[in-house]
Amino acid sequence: MLLQGNLSAPNGTSSDPAMFFLMGIPGLEALHLWISIPFCLMFTMALLGNCTLLYAIKTEPSLHKPMFSFLSMLAVIDLVLSSTTVLKILSIFWFNSREISFNACLVQMFFLHSFSTLESTLLLAMAFNRYVAICKPLKYVTILTNSVTGKMGLAALARAVLPVIPLPFLLRRLPYCRSHVISHCYCEHMAVVKLACADTRFNNIYGIIVTVFIVRLDLMFISLSYVKILRAVLSLASKEEQLKAFSTCGSHLCAIFVIYTPVVLSSTIHRFGCHVTPHVHILLANFYLLFPPMMNPIVYSVKTKQIHDRVLLLFLGKSF
Repeated sequence: MLLQGNLSAPNGTSSDPAMFFLMGIPGLEALHLWISIPFCLMFTMALLGNCTLLYAIKTEPSLHKPMFSFLSMLAVIDLVLSSTTVLKILSIFWFNSREISFNACLVQMFFLHSFSTLESTLLLAMAFNRYVAICKPLKYVTILTNSVTGKMGLAALARAVLPVIPLPFLLRRLPYCRSHVISHCYCEHMAVVKLACADTRFNNIYGIIVTVFIVRLDLMFISLSYVKILRAVLSLASKEEQLKAFSTCGSHLCAIFVIYTPVVLSSTIHRFGCHVTPHVHILLANFYLLFPPMMNPIVYSVKTKQIHDRVLLLFLGKSF
């Protein structure tokens, strides 16, 4: 077959590849068409859910508040993350279109890692929003104005993008004289680094630094915020007040659980699952890109009354 010829071609000695070849899910190639069905359904639900959420927030003046501005940013991030990768994954599953140019691979990798980092940073900003709302309710309106929310969004974007900018340049300077076949569904930093035939210690160390000092630091501060929130809630006099305070955090806590669970599972398997087959790692990586974008709009539509009512109004044409 022509594809087999293409896949064998990259095993030459070119140090500056014009093309990489994505394998999809190694070991499950025969099931690609069946796997594409849940992938396509989850991607479609993510697109519809996040677009509906953005439209509901934009068209309802009562939702033009900091909390919902952060939620709009999260919806945009989910749309970018899923679209950047899933469209190529589906083209592999449906049309066996495994080729991706070196430059397109670097662009995909940049958007993947920068927006994954941005999602983590935004969850931290949303945790701060909940902390101020519950622990300093009288100062909430003066602390979190629309202007401050916008500046926080820009700061989160800069914090996510700037550390990732060096990655494509670091990869471009490496020679690729081994196979140009990437055993993955998309261009992920370490999957590309493994193809280089040079010393990649700096790339490995830089990737670890970005992961530890951004994503894990975010998770630590999110946990600290909720410790303070828990103390403030438990100090409230009545059970009714406590439940009301907890309910305002419910959707955000669900989003944290939905986003971080696949990350923790994948990290645990990488470290302790020495005998776990490669396709399990790749399926988990894809799960991270598909499950949170699909679930976040559902969680916020169910848990947040204002959004729930607005979405029902959009679809059913009457208020509730």
